[in-house]
Amino acid sequence: MKNILVPIGTSPNSHETLQYAVDFASQFSAQLFALDVFNFSAGAGALANIGEKVEQSTKDRLKGVIDQVDAKGVDIKIATYKGDLVDGLKDINKELGIDLIIIAPRSNDIKEELYLGNTSGAIIKKTNIPTLIVPKGTVFEPFKVALTAFGSGVLKRKRALDPLITMKNRFRFKVNLLLVKNPGYSDEDLKVNTALMDISSQMTITEHANTYLGVLEHFQAQHPDLLCVFRRKRGFFKNLWEKNTVPKSEFSARIPVLILSVKKD
Repeated sequence: MKNILVPIGTSPNSHETLQYAVDFASQFSAQLFALDVFNFSAGAGALANIGEKVEQSTKDRLKGVIDQVDAKGVDIKIATYKGDLVDGLKDINKELGIDLIIIAPRSNDIKEELYLGNTSGAIIKKTNIPTLIVPKGTVFEPFKVALTAFGSGVLKRKRALDPLITMKNRFRFKVNLLLVKNPGYSDEDLKVNTALMDISSQMTITEHANTYLGVLEHFQAQHPDLLCVFRRKRGFFKNLWEKNTVPKSEFSARIPVLILSVKKD
């Protein structure tokens, strides 16, 4: 894990997410990128260098957030992008190769009833980059048990498990699998990827209306400190493809959630 990116929104708690990312990155000697986007429209009579001023203001704000964290020797780079955040993430990923995005659940959204707001939801929905969602105020500690929940054991993307494997090798945590038979499941769904089986300590099979309900049933018994799910249109956050947010009534977690992509490269 070499490059980790943290989108910095306007939340006054942005430094908390960045501090978690710093502590996490230090475990891998990874480089950290703090990203913010900016937009402007120059009307008639506007200053010729308005774009440069807006970009510089964005950089200054990023520096202010970085100044609030203990860098612990981690190399924190400032990254700015003119335009849409998702487009910026995709462009930076093409240029640098981002191994992991670390975000807070609601990012810029202030609605308390939401787990994923418009910004964080768009990152999960529209990018193909592994993402770690870190609840507000979480202090980094090495993981001990990861519950990996899924409705289908088929992984078409060869490198889908790379972040989980890398983290498991570093922190030596247990990986418990939870296969949830959802309505309409096929025999193919029950064929669990061999690489996933190889890194696991145990597997539980249950049957529920959706994967989240299966997680709720087994969460207390397994006491995970990391939940791992897969990015699929019919997967854990399937309602995200119908809208850009996830209410807390549909899903909420007090532990970090690692979202891996199973889309083909």
